[in-house]
Amino acid sequence: MSKSDTKKEASVKTRKAIVHLLKQNGPMDAVALSSELNVTGMAVRQHLYRLQEERLVDYDEESRPMGRPAKLWRLTAEAARLFPDGYMDLTVSLIDSMKEAFGEAGLEKLLEVRNKKMQDQYAVQLAGTEGIREKLEILADIRTNEGYMAEIAEHEDGDLLFVEKHCPICEAATACTQLCRNELNLFRAVMGDKVHIERSEHLLSGGSRCVYKITK
Repeated sequence: MSKSDTKKEASVKTRKAIVHLLKQNGPMDAVALSSELNVTGMAVRQHLYRLQEERLVDYDEESRPMGRPAKLWRLTAEAARLFPDGYMDLTVSLIDSMKEAFGEAGLEKLLEVRNKKMQDQYAVQLAGTEGIREKLEILADIRTNEGYMAEIAEHEDGDLLFVEKHCPICEAATACTQLCRNELNLFRAVMGDKVHIERSEHLLSGGSRCVYKITK
């Protein structure tokens, strides 16, 4: 492999790492990315501008106490194509076909059946767990294996947050909003009546992730 090919391969690898970090952590500035990747800030900025040309990233400016506003880089909707899509073309086509064949009421009934099956599957995997955090940690593992990149975080008021950084069914959920409503109902069902769950951030509403706040 020539030096130019090696350099090109390294650049592609770095850009992939930047995309992954922005997916994992949400908006970041070039300094934070540079620290994570152990490369110079100038190099990171060059990669970010290249990704911006490809419409994969964009930035918002954030005021700082001193100096100029910082650029907080984030992924665009276009970047979703870099992550597993769960065979979305087929799924969206099937949703349209079900609407045509059975109407909205029929589609809603089919989604209720799907939701009930998922509840049963999750309940089996959560059986024997004690405590809200333990349940959420297992649920995060389940959802990560399904492609949602889920994790547990803490809100500033001490409540727990269930965070999903990727939605492998995003296109289907755009075509069928009942899917998102059913997922919220699914979490409420498997976590039980002792907790209150509300969605505070939503990918389909322009957020960079889906976040559920869990309150006792």
